[in-house]
This record gives sequence, C-alpha cells and structure tokens, in this order.
Amino acid sequence: MSDPATNATPAIDYVGVGFAYPRPVAGANGGSVEALRDITLRVEPGERLGILGPNGAGKTTLMRITLGLLPCQRGAVRIFGRTPEQARRERLIGYVPQRSDAELAFPISVRQAVELGPAGRLTGFARLSPDDRRRVEESMSLLGIADLADRPVGKLSGGQFQRTLIARALAVGARVLLLDEPTVGIDVTGQRRFAELLTSLRDRLGVTIVVVSHDLRTIAAASDRVACLSRTLHSHVAPEGLTPAVLAEVFRHDVEGVFGEVHVDAHPAADCDDPAHHHHHHHDHAKGGGA
Repeated sequence: MSDPATNATPAIDYVGVGFAYPRPVAGANGGSVEALRDITLRVEPGERLGILGPNGAGKTTLMRITLGLLPCQRGAVRIFGRTPEQARRERLIGYVPQRSDAELAFPISVRQAVELGPAGRLTGFARLSPDDRRRVEESMSLLGIADLADRPVGKLSGGQFQRTLIARALAVGARVLLLDEPTVGIDVTGQRRFAELLTSLRDRLGVTIVVVSHDLRTIAAASDRVACLSRTLHSHVAPEGLTPAVLAEVFRHDVEGVFGEVHVDAHPAADCDDPAHHHHHHHDHAKGGGA
C-alpha cells in the first residue's frame, strides 16, 4: 500500500503545538485564551489513538489544526511528513464529523452521500473519475452498506449513518481517519460494534485511526493508546493505564463547574485502610492526593 520509507514516518507528529484564541472582550487589547499548550505526540502508522477530554479541553481545536483548517501558531504538525494543508490536498486524511441531523434531512441516497467525499474535493463538484467511483463502491462494501446504496440517508439507523460517514471519508483514499465524537446517539451494543468495525478497518486497510471523544467507554474500547487532553496532554497510555488520578485531573474543570473546586485523593480501594472511606461514593477532601 505504501513504500517502506514512508512507514518509518509517523502518521501524525505533533511537536510543541500551541494555539490561543483572541479573548472576546471589548476594547483594544482583550488578550487571548489559551486552547492548547505544548502538545507533543507521535501517532504511528496503523495505530488506533483515542483523544479523551471534556468539552472545552481543546479537542476541536487540535482536530481543526490537524485538518489544516486552523494555523498551527506554535510548534508543528506533520502528517506522513506533510503539512496538514498538503495532507488534505493529497487526500491523506479523512474526517468523520459528529452526526448531524441536518445531514440526515438532506434528500440524497447513501451512495450519493459517500460520493460527496471525493466529489467535495474536486473544484465545482466535477464528475467522479473511474478510480473515484471504484473507491466509493469499495468503501460501501467494506463498511457493509452496499445493500443500502439507494436508501435515503434519512431512513438510516444511527449505526448505518455512522458507517456511511466513514465510507465517505475512506472513499478519498485516506490513510488517516479522524473521527469526532463518533458514538453520540449510539447505544452500548452499537458502541461495541463500532469498536470492532474500527479494528477491522485498521487490520484490512492499515489505516491510522484517531477517535476524539469525551466518552471514556468509547475511547477505551476503540483505542490501542489514549491521550488525555485538557489544554495540555496529561497522559498517553494504553486504556488499562487510565488511572483515577489521571481521569480526575483531565475532567477536573467539568466537575468544578458542578461542585466548585474539587480536591481528589485517588487510590485503589484495596490499598485503603481509612474507615471513613466506604468506596461506594465520591469523597471530597484535601489530603493532597494523586491528581
């Protein structure tokens, strides 16, 4: 599928990436709001990486930089050695957005939706080439939706629509698949099937998969490694290495929005001999714990 020299190159390489938005304040100098700080992360070809973090953690900003839709203000991003803009032009990266009810209402068939992948990258939606049409059919077959090709997208289940969006991304010939909150609106059984689908795609195509989500179950099931993001990277480990302390730190701002400032003392229940800890609900105290 690719030459050996390319395989030695990271699929995605983030080096010291930083980004800040202008602060929306009246006046001449409102300052800025930091969204990302010193993100350094190497994603290997064929890896399934999960990026886990709460809303407002910078996940969307990192995705937009990876797709070349936002500039990289500090540091650098390379996708198989190319800039994000070059990677997009060369169709190296496929993007699966969050499920949109607006798209479901669009009066097109599954095949037409998948064709929007290659067609949308041609000026003025030019006619698809024979290679484009072949990739569209192959993608639908691979995702198990070939028999739904003529069905309106509005008649699809959540899982079928998800597969349609993935087929659309793969129909451009992408080597990196970037998925944004892919299991929103899909039940637990559907989430498990989704994780199995991603594994199958990686094994059959060698595609690199990055799943971005705030849902721990989705990330753990669909990833070889998890990067915990809350403006900066707190950890990047195998799913079983996600400790309570790491999760508490990553999601601290979400929790503080509900309970006020929270101090977490995270430890395995088996290691605790404090009779005040019954370990069936959250204890909020300030012993200066692991997070």
